[in-house]
Amino acid sequence: MDLQDQLKKLFPDYISEEAEEVNEEKDAIWMQDDPIICKYEKRKGKPITILEGYTGATDDFKALAKELKQTLSVGGSFKDDKIIIQGDYRDKIMQLLKAKGFNVKRVGG
Repeated sequence: MDLQDQLKKLFPDYISEEAEEVNEEKDAIWMQDDPIICKYEKRKGKPITILEGYTGATDDFKALAKELKQTLSVGGSFKDDKIIIQGDYRDKIMQLLKAKGFNVKRVGG
């Protein structure tokens, strides 16, 4: 057991500066100039909100989908480069994305 392992046992909550830099790079989502399209549809009589038009990495868009679903406490999925959220949450989603720095365009209704 080396010194770093012993220190980790003594201070389990400590995060080194190198680890913080790696975590910051993972949390960074690529911002784009084009707006993300936020639209509303009904499928089988049930409302859904669809987000599309993200031109960054697929992993970033999946992470954004996960974060939105957890924040809104709703179900949803990621298919064909689209985020599908169950329910009509256009206003809340648009506020969340604008707070993150994205351009959002509302389509329909």
